Amino acid sequence: MPDLSKLPVTVITGFLGAGKTTLIRHLMQNPQGKRLAVVVNEFGDVGVDGEILKSCAIPDCPAENIIELANGCICCTVADDFIPTIEALMALSPRPDHILIETSGLALPKPLLKAFEWPAIRSRITVDGVIALADAEAVAAGRFATNVAAVDAQRAADGSIDHETPLSEVFEDQISCADIIVLTKPDLAGPEGVAAARALIAAEAHRPLPVIEVAEGTVDPRVILGLGAAAEDDLDARPSHHDSAHDHDHEDFESIVVTLPEQTDASTLATKIEILAKQQNILRVKGYAAVTGKPMRLLVQAVGARVRTQFDRPWAPNEPRQGRVVVIAEHDDINSEAIRTALGA
Repeated sequence: MPDLSKLPVTVITGFLGAGKTTLIRHLMQNPQGKRLAVVVNEFGDVGVDGEILKSCAIPDCPAENIIELANGCICCTVADDFIPTIEALMALSPRPDHILIETSGLALPKPLLKAFEWPAIRSRITVDGVIALADAEAVAAGRFATNVAAVDAQRAADGSIDHETPLSEVFEDQISCADIIVLTKPDLAGPEGVAAARALIAAEAHRPLPVIEVAEGTVDPRVILGLGAAAEDDLDARPSHHDSAHDHDHEDFESIVVTLPEQTDASTLATKIEILAKQQNILRVKGYAAVTGKPMRLLVQAVGARVRTQFDRPWAPNEPRQGRVVVIAEHDDINSEAIRTALGA
């Protein structure tokens, strides 16, 4: 049974572009009578997700209940960022009934769970559950986790190979820490893709986990909130590749911020990003752009070569019509000059 004296926190993890912000936006708009607060952790110093969520603020989750921590992993900056943020939310009046934490898509969730052991908050807060989102189409296509099989085969043939690729480690750690897996974009994956993704997730999970299919973040909040998992108390059941390490870092990944000139149209920019992703193995692009003749700002979200754009809000009167996007790739794949050239910066 959950400890009713502790404030519940739900950690929402998942790979880049799996749909975490979309899911949280749905929960904000369907709070089931709960007063929510949200912490958004971004990799890169252009805050996109937090602004999207603040634009959806409602009385049960007002804008002041949404805090964005950009350009750093909260599990790496516990004392400086995470603890003060949680304490600030708990000091709000009225106090939130439930806190949602959206981790960076590059975050390992277990170090964050360990942060809940800090004496300053341990007696007052509990991890209600860890929700891991997995992009059904991407998982089924073997972009991340299926390369584990290839590495295992190589390891069997070559005893000098004793590590897995960073992407597979991130994916596996997110699955291992989860209480529920949310399989997103099932419509893009199709029945066969969903079945393949389910099989791969089952193979990676260290214990039986419920898997639910969710399109566009639409899920009954009762399914994922109120789990009472107290995840901070059963860390041993949530193994990580980094359990033996004192801490972890994100040196395997790098992000750069690109300032964009005004674009002639949205489709041309989307094509540039698609080509860039294919040529330079880009994992994620997110940000916004100005389009000639359009009074509204263009929101840009890309996962690999899959690019989505939409006009999200009017440019403010004193706001410069200048675009900015964060480009994320594995460390060895980042070529800043080539990326800026490809995007016309």
